[in-house]
Amino acid sequence: MTAANHTMRRSQASGILLMIAGVACLSANDAIAKTLTSGYSPLQILFLRNVIALPFTLLIALVMGGPLTLRSQRPAAHLLRGALWVGATMMFFTSFIYLPLAEATALIFVAPFFITMISALFLGEAVRWRRWLAVATGFLGVLIIIRPGGATFQLISLLPVTTALVYALLMLSARWVDPRESVWTLLVYLTGAGALLSALIVPLVWVPIRLEDLWFFVGIAVFGTAGMTMMTQAFRLAPASIVAPLDYTGLPWAMLFGWLIWRESLDAMTIFGAAIIIASGLFSIFQDRNQNRV
Repeated sequence: MTAANHTMRRSQASGILLMIAGVACLSANDAIAKTLTSGYSPLQILFLRNVIALPFTLLIALVMGGPLTLRSQRPAAHLLRGALWVGATMMFFTSFIYLPLAEATALIFVAPFFITMISALFLGEAVRWRRWLAVATGFLGVLIIIRPGGATFQLISLLPVTTALVYALLMLSARWVDPRESVWTLLVYLTGAGALLSALIVPLVWVPIRLEDLWFFVGIAVFGTAGMTMMTQAFRLAPASIVAPLDYTGLPWAMLFGWLIWRESLDAMTIFGAAIIIASGLFSIFQDRNQNRV
């Protein structure tokens, strides 16, 4: 094995480990958020998460990219992305109040399918029939989970799906940012814009923070920032086709946290629907990889 191949393998291995660890951290972030929703508004949770996380994010950006990461040529684009971030997170945290953690997590995995649809229908990108088949199959998985018209149907089940749509818009909005700006610049401004925008309306729902809950707010900021940082770095060290499928390891984590903390369990149909969503997502990722090789 040549030195170049050895370096590439080590880089990919590091990317895989970082992606797995990052997804685990974001799953812990979600579990803490669900715990906090019993006493606080999702908006207050989001506000405090961003305010506490902002110094960590600034430090990481300065270490990884230097002072230039704090400059942006298009601050308005970051502000719009912050609004999408606040909206998506608010809806996702709200769904935790009513749904099992794993069910909400499974439903948000349809975000890549929304990205495909928006790219094809509104951005003029060419999408092959196999990708459309994956999109249709993924939404079939959603229907199996939420079962519209059935006795177990809850309108609130549509909230994670709407979250996935707004999250897809957030991902696509990165194209509006100056391409010379680094991922660390995006991370800083997303956190800062989220803190600023949520600060404007959080007084309407603010309740005093109990001392015993303070560590939960610190935890959600630390786990959330660590997860986003590790996942960002994973995509820098390894090809997306290798690390992107590992995002689905979030579902086993959500199932584990849900069972350990709230004794939540999923019925067979929900597990089946989640499996269809994940299989369709993996198919799309591998289709992208094969297409790029052509």
